[in-house]
Amino acid sequence: MAGVGDSAEIDEGLYSRQLYVLGHDAMKRMKTSDVLISGMKGLGVEIAKNVILAGVKSVTVHDEGNAQWSDLSSQFYLTNDDIGKNRAEATVESLVELNSYVPVTAYTGELSYHFLSHFQVIVLTNSTLKEQLRIGDFCHAHNIKFIVAETKGLIGQLFCDFGKDFVVYDPNGAAPRTSMVENITQDNPGLVTCVERHMFQDGDFVRFSEIQGMNELNDITPIEVRVTGRYSFEIVDTSSFSKYIKGGLVTEVKMPSRISFEPLRTSLNKPEIQTDYFKIKHYVTLHLAFQALHKFVEQAGHLPRPRSQVDAESLLVLTRKINDEAPEEVHQNPLNEKLVRTFAYVCAGDLGPINAFIGGVAAQEVMKACSGKFTPLKQWMYYDSLECMPEDTLLTEDACAPRQCRYDGQIAVFGSEFQEKLGKQRYFLVGAGAIGCELLKNFALMGLAAGEGGNITVTDMDSIERSNLNRQFLFRSSDVSKMKSETAARATRKMNPNCNVTAHQNRVAPETEHIYSEEFFEGLDGVALAVDNFEARMYIDRRCISFRKPLLESGTLGTKGNTQVIVPFLTKTYGVATDNSNAYPMCTLKNFPYAIEHTLQWARDEFEGLFKQPAESVNQYLQNPDFLARILRKPSAQSSEILTSIHSHLVKEKPTSWEDCVAWARRRWQLQYHNTICQLLHNFPADQLTSSGVSFWSGLKRCPQPLEFDSSIESHLDYIVAAANLHAQNHKIPGSRNRDAIRQILDTVRVPPFQPKSGVTIHVTDEEAAAATEDIDEQHLEKLRADLPDPTVFAGWLMEPINFEKDDDSNFHMDFIVAASNLRAENYSIPQADRHKSKLIAGKIIPAIATTTSAVAGLVCLELYKLVLGLKHISSYRNSSLELAQLLFAFFEPLRARPKKFHKKEYTLWDRFDVKGIKADGQEMTLKELLDNLKDKHQLDVIMLLYGESCLYDYGRNHKERLDQRLTEIVRTVTHREIPAHLKFLVFEVLCRDEEEEDDDAIVPPVRYEFR
Repeated sequence: MAGVGDSAEIDEGLYSRQLYVLGHDAMKRMKTSDVLISGMKGLGVEIAKNVILAGVKSVTVHDEGNAQWSDLSSQFYLTNDDIGKNRAEATVESLVELNSYVPVTAYTGELSYHFLSHFQVIVLTNSTLKEQLRIGDFCHAHNIKFIVAETKGLIGQLFCDFGKDFVVYDPNGAAPRTSMVENITQDNPGLVTCVERHMFQDGDFVRFSEIQGMNELNDITPIEVRVTGRYSFEIVDTSSFSKYIKGGLVTEVKMPSRISFEPLRTSLNKPEIQTDYFKIKHYVTLHLAFQALHKFVEQAGHLPRPRSQVDAESLLVLTRKINDEAPEEVHQNPLNEKLVRTFAYVCAGDLGPINAFIGGVAAQEVMKACSGKFTPLKQWMYYDSLECMPEDTLLTEDACAPRQCRYDGQIAVFGSEFQEKLGKQRYFLVGAGAIGCELLKNFALMGLAAGEGGNITVTDMDSIERSNLNRQFLFRSSDVSKMKSETAARATRKMNPNCNVTAHQNRVAPETEHIYSEEFFEGLDGVALAVDNFEARMYIDRRCISFRKPLLESGTLGTKGNTQVIVPFLTKTYGVATDNSNAYPMCTLKNFPYAIEHTLQWARDEFEGLFKQPAESVNQYLQNPDFLARILRKPSAQSSEILTSIHSHLVKEKPTSWEDCVAWARRRWQLQYHNTICQLLHNFPADQLTSSGVSFWSGLKRCPQPLEFDSSIESHLDYIVAAANLHAQNHKIPGSRNRDAIRQILDTVRVPPFQPKSGVTIHVTDEEAAAATEDIDEQHLEKLRADLPDPTVFAGWLMEPINFEKDDDSNFHMDFIVAASNLRAENYSIPQADRHKSKLIAGKIIPAIATTTSAVAGLVCLELYKLVLGLKHISSYRNSSLELAQLLFAFFEPLRARPKKFHKKEYTLWDRFDVKGIKADGQEMTLKELLDNLKDKHQLDVIMLLYGESCLYDYGRNHKERLDQRLTEIVRTVTHREIPAHLKFLVFEVLCRDEEEEDDDAIVPPVRYEFR
């Protein structure tokens, strides 16, 4: 295989989303590691799946045991036919399919020292303590990274030993912090002042660039800083340096750090436990109980039997003994005996969701061991989800005894009745991407909807792309271009043939409410969200509130993840979300960029403004006779821009040949990278001072320089090739990639010299720009309109709007973005970005990795257990936030639904007033009868009744003429629309008079009016 320096080995098309998490250097280091994973029960296969997807050099899976029925509750690559077969051999074929770049082999022999010496990382699952100590000693002595992972029922354990001298190259994966310099003193130490608040901390290392005057700093190796304030920090002795003049960037440099680990034998008695600190004493007890469990199995030959009082007492005796002999660091006084008994009751269980969570975390530690990327676990982690246990039901040995079925590992924890209840669930999964695939895998293992009457409806509009395969593990290369939902449903049924899964390809939105109708939602037991946009989340949240259905919500961002469980009448809902998209000031993007993010956003806006929006406007003009009248009804800056664009594409600059397209691209280059900059400098010369005598080009403003076009410069030609081809596509003219031929065409294009325009006003604030848009030249608009050709001249011809697609490298989209952004960056002396970084920022790509997805989906399904159990106490539920890069977890109770008082009665967002609109005589209620009903039954003195944004009744407007009309008749009249045939309920918002409050009126829960 190629060495670490061979970047060609990294398939960016496959690993693109993971590369944004790890980076190329970490991926290259990872591809030199051979990994052994021992134990192919549920936890082992989960770790193996994630590590193989990540792209290490090779993976060997090991197991000396044969598959049993209880394995099928969490081992997703075993089937009924594999019972009695070696687990590693039965699993390896499916693991091989995950990643063609990672050789996977099965091994069934003993783990001899000679065999172990071939690996850089060794993971043990389902192993004895004796074996862990033996192999742990060997690994520590031979600098082999060593991981132990275990799950027992609802409890997980993880241990890491990466040797005496482990190098961490990047502790958190965050982008290097940077700040613009305002001043640097000649002093010892030198004091650096920044334009904006810096984010550096004591001990950080930084480097300087673009400093003018104190040039010595530009060449110095990384310097350690000492923070003195929010805008300042001290550096080295600068007293002998040249005097600082202006400018400069200071950027964080991540320095390698070294960590020393203790071997398992030593750490067992002096454990460093990194976990949810709220439960730290809890986990020290579990540290002792796991040791006692190994002794129990050694003596009894089996795990404690589910719910066995005898076995629980035996385990407790062993734990007490270990506790009495334990050193002070781990001795528990008093020992949490209830926790030990609970541990004994459930430890025979083998649950898919727990394995998904611990397996995701453990696989991330494997990747840290291979790459040196992120801070590893030092050294122990424990996790439990004992809140999942039934609140009132007392389970018995008989209820949890094995049935010789695929759910035995789950029945051991929750009992057989609960298993039947799981099978009858009807769930709606929105999204079959990365989280959706993991959820479906867990659903199959749990037996969700695998019984009579049960069903999972999964919907996703997208088809499978190659970049999905790295983390959406239900898909294979042969599935590319197939629909995600259908492929995922088929893979789910393969894991569990009894699982009832129905695949849809619909958006869940108002336009599909005839599909996901009232009857559909009423028939659900819950909804799980696996989407990556706020609009869908908000809409589905509203639907779940309306139909009082629980909602499981989750998301990931690289190594970060979060989960939220929403329980009707108990918890707060998803709530009002804000748009997290970056919005940069218009004046910054247009005239004063100072970061590559600004030039990339500008390039994206250019793409939309050149190749999408004009074509759509032209097509509207050609197809819709009322289009011009509509946009000119109220002249504005936008209507002027639209009309100018239509005129340009149909009259002024309509191309008829490929040569015309190249000429257009050349003129566009000249406008954006030369003329516009020259005009800006004409208005604000480089030596321009403000009224206070400070340089105009100071602070965040970088003074630009115009570029001179040269077709021999590849970056200049990159722009021409991409822009010309996209313009040609707009006009349905064949393009070309022949760069030599394009250069010949460029030689014939004449571009007039720049002539400054004294009347051009350049706005330095968004407020000035907004004010200027109010002044519209209506005569100019009318002249443009009159000059447009009649649409009939273009009968049958339309332009082709181009929708930006970031992942297709053959379509010139990213070529244009990269070229346009970097040329503008060159204008402003901003460090340029390569294609990889440009795609991340301009494409607004969400970095993703399989480990985080696995862990998050596991936590979601633990909350699903609680929902199906019907747990009533909010203390049983957990929202979570996790960061696998530094292994930080926060588990917390959901917020309660906030009540509001009206007439001394409390209501929450979950409440509503149900009104049957059809009376006993079969006639529908009138508005007056509805108002009387609400007054008599609920003491609601309604002063306003709303249906969506339409007002049906307003006491202040004296809507007396409507009082005797039927509600549906009023709705049709006011909305000017027929009521959809699939609706049988109308939801009204009501505003009521509350005489007991200081305010005259109050908003109360909605009215759900049944009219069919």
